[in-house]
Amino acid sequence: MSRISKQAVAAIGAATAAVATIAIIVALPSPAAEPVAAPQTSTAVSATTPATTPAGPTPAEGALAASKPVSLEVPSIGVRTGKLMDLGLNPDDSLEVPPDAVTAGWFTQAPTPGEVGPSIIAGHVDYHRVPGVFVRLRDLKAGAEAIVHRTDGTTAIFTIYRVDHYPKSSFPTDKVYGDTTEPELRLITCGGEFDQAARQYTDNVVAYGKLARALKG
Repeated sequence: MSRISKQAVAAIGAATAAVATIAIIVALPSPAAEPVAAPQTSTAVSATTPATTPAGPTPAEGALAASKPVSLEVPSIGVRTGKLMDLGLNPDDSLEVPPDAVTAGWFTQAPTPGEVGPSIIAGHVDYHRVPGVFVRLRDLKAGAEAIVHRTDGTTAIFTIYRVDHYPKSSFPTDKVYGDTTEPELRLITCGGEFDQAARQYTDNVVAYGKLARALKG
């Protein structure tokens, strides 16, 4: 798949209008726990080790072939996931979310990481007072690397170029999920204040990345 289907984007937009939140929303049932800084010595994984050899192609040469993502690392904020779960759409056209704090998931109606278009990985900021896998996503800086290990043995390395916060009431669906001319990545979680009445956060945090290179171990 090289694009998110128009039906999926339309469904996400329709859900936004209907419930005043985005469809890719990581809604939480409890107030946020205090962010916990992950130990850099145990969770940060160098993008240069273990030794790897270039597998190409780079964005200038073309996109990678389709291959499901296995796991994600974002060394600068201490993210190192286990196996990514598949995320689809619920009957109300909202995105399925992981069932616990530490699991992240890939939206299966989006391109696989390395294909042309925006690949989507979502996770909780916290869940039942447990800090989530993306608790530090808001601290991610432009120039950081996001490393996606794929089923075919290749590793797609993305460079983050922006991190934005959006109110859920005015989430830019087309900007986040719309077509791109290069392989891109979106990392998405909740942010802002926790609305006790609505039992969800007021904002979303979205990190944008572009494919920098691909490696084969």
